[in-house]
Amino acid sequence: MTEPVTHETEHRITVAAAPDVVYGLIDDVRDWPVTFPPTVHAERIERSGDSERIRIWATANGEVKGWVSRRELDRAGLRIRFRQEVSRHPVAAMGGAWVLEPRPGGGTLVRLLHDFRAVGDDPARVQWIRQAVDRNSDKELAALREAAETRERRAGLLLSFSDSVRTAGAAKDVYDFLDRADRWPDRLPHVARVQLTEDVPQQQVLEMDTRTTDGSTHTTRSVRICFPYDRIVYKQLLTPALMTAHTGEWTVREDGEETVISSRHTVVVNHEAIGSVLGAGAGIAEARAFIRDALGRNSTATMVRAKEYAEDGARS
Repeated sequence: MTEPVTHETEHRITVAAAPDVVYGLIDDVRDWPVTFPPTVHAERIERSGDSERIRIWATANGEVKGWVSRRELDRAGLRIRFRQEVSRHPVAAMGGAWVLEPRPGGGTLVRLLHDFRAVGDDPARVQWIRQAVDRNSDKELAALREAAETRERRAGLLLSFSDSVRTAGAAKDVYDFLDRADRWPDRLPHVARVQLTEDVPQQQVLEMDTRTTDGSTHTTRSVRICFPYDRIVYKQLLTPALMTAHTGEWTVREDGEETVISSRHTVVVNHEAIGSVLGAGAGIAEARAFIRDALGRNSTATMVRAKEYAEDGARS
């Protein structure tokens, strides 16, 4: 019987930053959603020494795929190896490595290696995977260079905050309100239109028109990963002009006889858009305050309505 064919790729980029800076960005998967455009959500499941298991959801050729990978971390050798434990169709198996090489004149050469097999060795599936690997690798390497080379400036553009609301209602009812975003236009005054698809259970694509305080609307498109009945994480694939990245998380937890609803946002401010959105005299501080107010106001309004829904016995 013919052995399945293993295909190999290599993508590379030179980064004007020290290897330890670049390694740190690759090591910390929690920040991948705001660093790497294809990554929707990533989290560490477990770690023992230099070995860890991580769970990832990412876009590939316009589709959202989720998988678990095992990584072997070698900081001294400037290398991180990875291998998917169970791959998603049409991938039969995939692994690879991040390899960092210090340059004699300074900076770091980053090599991103992949090896993969396609289900059934089908040529069309091989082409699909190769295209996804090429596209995502190019995007990830470009974003890695941007993040490493502008890390000090980027720190001022990064904004994270959270708000919470308490309710006497049941946690499951609160989660139901947040999960059923398709009903938000009838439940939330600031939501004008929603298109929600869930082709894979607990994996949603949400397109939404949100009303602003001046009466206009803006459109966002997000991928939401749902963890019944306590957490929904999301990443906006289409963001308002003032942001280059926006990720968020709804959490629902019981606290004695009450339920705590929390909303967390992480945003990267689009420095180039500040003047056109807020006016010529505005700067980063004004942009951060504007985003904090707008996102916090809408998410708090959503949590208040979820509180009322849960306390009313989940009657719509």
